[in-house]
Amino acid sequence: MSAAARHIPVLLGPVLEALAPADGKRYVDGTFGVGGYTRAILATADCVVYAIDRDPEAIDRATALATEYQGRLIPVAGRFGELDRLVRAAGADRVDGIALDLGVSSPQIDDAGRGFSFRHDGPLDMRMEKSGASATDVVNTASERELADIIFHLGEERYARRIAKAIVVARTRGAIQRTRELAELVRRVVPPAPRDAIDPATRTFQGLRIHVNRELEELDHGLEAAERLLSPGGRLAVVSFHSLEDRRVKTFLRHRSGRAAGPSRHDPAAIADPNRGPRPTFKVITRRPIVPSNDETARNPRARSARLRVGERTDAPAWPIEEAA
Repeated sequence: MSAAARHIPVLLGPVLEALAPADGKRYVDGTFGVGGYTRAILATADCVVYAIDRDPEAIDRATALATEYQGRLIPVAGRFGELDRLVRAAGADRVDGIALDLGVSSPQIDDAGRGFSFRHDGPLDMRMEKSGASATDVVNTASERELADIIFHLGEERYARRIAKAIVVARTRGAIQRTRELAELVRRVVPPAPRDAIDPATRTFQGLRIHVNRELEELDHGLEAAERLLSPGGRLAVVSFHSLEDRRVKTFLRHRSGRAAGPSRHDPAAIADPNRGPRPTFKVITRRPIVPSNDETARNPRARSARLRVGERTDAPAWPIEEAA
């Protein structure tokens, strides 16, 4: 069975409802994967989809699929953090909807050779683009403090220091190069959890994967790029799978919609002029995140932690890019 046949797009119905694909419009699937959202959008309306992915294997799948749609599916290799530049280079100055399905894709998890899964033994890799430093490099060269920070802040693992120390001790006996080796090490030092809890290695693998692929930085860039590319009335639909991602999306939409905290009482100029600063660029459509139904999680256990947030672009100019401190 092909990866596309096995894959079940998460929250597909709500994503389609949010984007409302229409004839003659243009959309972006910023995380193509195996094309679940792209296929559904193209089946709903006579429209065009720009399919972006940083994974070369995903772009190969998109290129093969494009032959079925007579120019309506345009594969674009690259990171969704640059989706505005990539789509404009592909021929569109504005689009009417953008879908982002964050995190790791099903084929990446299911292929032991990619090194994303703690359930299958394979090389400890985790690189979405198959280039740059791998998880093996990080695990075997980062300091104990660096490892603890990665696992604690990006994996949200309370036993991060204990795990980091165990990794540093273990690698003195030889490099840690396999997913099973790392997973078993974590399971030995993390206290037993209730029977229905997640695998003890889950958070450590999450933290390493996010670090290797700079996923949170990519998300920040992608949200700003979407703001620059969307037409007024266009929708941004983002599906996240853990609190670090969801919090960033929530904060971005809240801030860009003008619903952030008011001016400081120590800033008289801001208090005197409530219209000071850029105009809101988004209207928040989902005050609370949309979550999968019980039926969906029963059919697709990977959907259980999914959260969908939706924003609608206003006609205000995109906010200036904030320079890094």
